[in-house]
Amino acid sequence: MRPSLVPPPKLRPGDRVAIVSLGFAAPAVFPAVHELAMRRLRTEFGLEPVEYPTTRRLDASPRDRAADLMAAFTDPGVAGILATIGGDDQLAVLPFLDPDLVAAHPKPFAGYSDNTNVLNWLWQLGLAGWYGGSTMVHLGRGGALHPVSARSLRAALLDGGDLDLAPAPTFSEDEQDWADPATRAQFPREHPGPGWIWHQPDRVVTAPTWGGDLEILHWNLAANRWIRPAEDYAGCVLLLETDEELQSATYVFRMLRNMGERGLLGQFPAVVVALPKAATFGEPADLRERRRYRDDQREAILRALATYNPSAMAVFNIDFGHTDPQYVLPYGGPLTVDGPARRLTAHY
Repeated sequence: MRPSLVPPPKLRPGDRVAIVSLGFAAPAVFPAVHELAMRRLRTEFGLEPVEYPTTRRLDASPRDRAADLMAAFTDPGVAGILATIGGDDQLAVLPFLDPDLVAAHPKPFAGYSDNTNVLNWLWQLGLAGWYGGSTMVHLGRGGALHPVSARSLRAALLDGGDLDLAPAPTFSEDEQDWADPATRAQFPREHPGPGWIWHQPDRVVTAPTWGGDLEILHWNLAANRWIRPAEDYAGCVLLLETDEELQSATYVFRMLRNMGERGLLGQFPAVVVALPKAATFGEPADLRERRRYRDDQREAILRALATYNPSAMAVFNIDFGHTDPQYVLPYGGPLTVDGPARRLTAHY
């Protein structure tokens, strides 16, 4: 198994943190949501945000976005880095990053979705990060911070320790209209949580994590540039989630099949699958259709595992990725998947 990655150093209240837009510069379009998130970063976490030239610049080039990230890593006055949101072209930022520079200045990086690209890139340098915590979505959440999201982000960035995850009794997946000022006082619409579903819970695995947004991982595989030999992932815990593009179960299976044919899918003794986002801005409205989408996706993943990793343990409907609440999970750091006890523990 790949040696343990260098854990992200912890921050302290009063530290300055870089706020970067490595994909979509959402703060340029929705400045009020961004500024709400920055106020909460100060008041709830005691951290001081530092913006960069492309944080609020739409259509900034990949080279310019990469330059901001390099500036954040090398600035001795910046202790950590938070992404504002994801996007769809962060893959084009990676060629402009300097691995030697980053390896010499390790700092915690938190993000999810398209930020899978940078987290995977850091993983290959031997640097762990945090999957989750993009500022626009959960720090800028309508009504207030969700306590589950806030507690895990605080553990990741500041407090450390171990956190036993638990199924959320309710969850949200319908986006709020960031252009409507009224939504900043409104809590997201909630639905009953479906609970966790275990597959072959016959072992205990504590290991570094790898994975993230399945579509982004698939792009990395297609680029054939940012994925290591399959055996380098042996023994790790695979994190899997799908995003707001609502890929069909057929396509989810095909992406995993490609991972399997490369020998990658068979490397993981445990697979942790996020609660899939099953609607975009309220559509489909029928909750039965949403449940069917989640059921179909789970069946597709199990079909791929049956072919390429039949002994794997898996657990479904975990609250991370594109859902609310969102557990911020170690990326390259250790996660315990305890099948017999039906327990997940994140080690921060």
